[in-house]
Amino acid sequence: MTEDNQFTAVVLEEADGKVTSAIKTLDDSALPDGDVTVAVSYSALNYKDGMVMNGIGRLVRTYPHVPGIDFSGKVLSSDSAQYKPGDDVVLTGWRVGETHWGGYATKARVKSDWLVPLPAGLSAKQAAAVGTAGLTAMLSVMALEEAGIGPDTEGGVLVTGASGGVGSLAVMVLARLGYNVSAGTGRAANEAYLKDLGAAEIVGREELEVPPKGPLGSERWAGAVDNVGGTTLSHILSTLRHGGACASVGLTAGADLKTTVLPFLLRGIRLQGIDSTLCPKERRVRAWKRLAGEVPLDKLDAMTHVEPLARVVELGGKILQGQIRGRTVIDVGA
Repeated sequence: MTEDNQFTAVVLEEADGKVTSAIKTLDDSALPDGDVTVAVSYSALNYKDGMVMNGIGRLVRTYPHVPGIDFSGKVLSSDSAQYKPGDDVVLTGWRVGETHWGGYATKARVKSDWLVPLPAGLSAKQAAAVGTAGLTAMLSVMALEEAGIGPDTEGGVLVTGASGGVGSLAVMVLARLGYNVSAGTGRAANEAYLKDLGAAEIVGREELEVPPKGPLGSERWAGAVDNVGGTTLSHILSTLRHGGACASVGLTAGADLKTTVLPFLLRGIRLQGIDSTLCPKERRVRAWKRLAGEVPLDKLDAMTHVEPLARVVELGGKILQGQIRGRTVIDVGA
């Protein structure tokens, strides 16, 4: 048990280009600048967390560092008129867990503008299960809606990388909103899982990785939420229906995009990049309220497993290897 002026954290250090980790007890004086201090209840494990904990991508430049790109918890102290002690809050984005200490600690100190009040109807555990991945999924759905893609649009929506965190939640959110969802996955064992989340069709990764033979292929989907990038994104753009739209979320297969202007000129395709990190607060609050109020979360528990803070570094390696399905919630106090 730590003293009131102390906290426990996963601390990353770098030496000779190698990142190491240890769980340490620190004094509150070590917390970064901010006007709100939060007692963290839960965080989540995201692909970016795996990269940070393994020193990949230079997402972290200053050490020591506490990872964890999102968290939920209660306000301990506040110098902001927006929050008072005891308020339930959730935080995603603003490069927390990258340039600012994050959620893999029993306390976090952040700027009040980065926080969002925990929406009514969500527990702290559910909010962490939704987390950055769920916010990103909802922002993707909102982008498709704004492009005119709705539940009744012919062709439905493809979700690639569907067994991952954003993918699983995108399948669930879209299906609960009435969309016809095709789920792209590289693991046949995930078929039953994705269909239980609401996918009407399973599309093998190998099909989506086939490079397009030309700038325009046969029209198939009205919209897409792409978590993969690379050749998969090129394939999607060539097969979207006229007036279609793609929300691009992740680039695990690479940032290179081999296409031409023809999908955009001849079919009116729209490609929307989704940035949940620096998303304006009004849009972020709206997305959270929709997640809490419009989307039945009856499948959330089935896609979520809870792990203690002591396992988070080990699990960070597994998520990079594609060995984790759905959502992993870190019980920070366990």
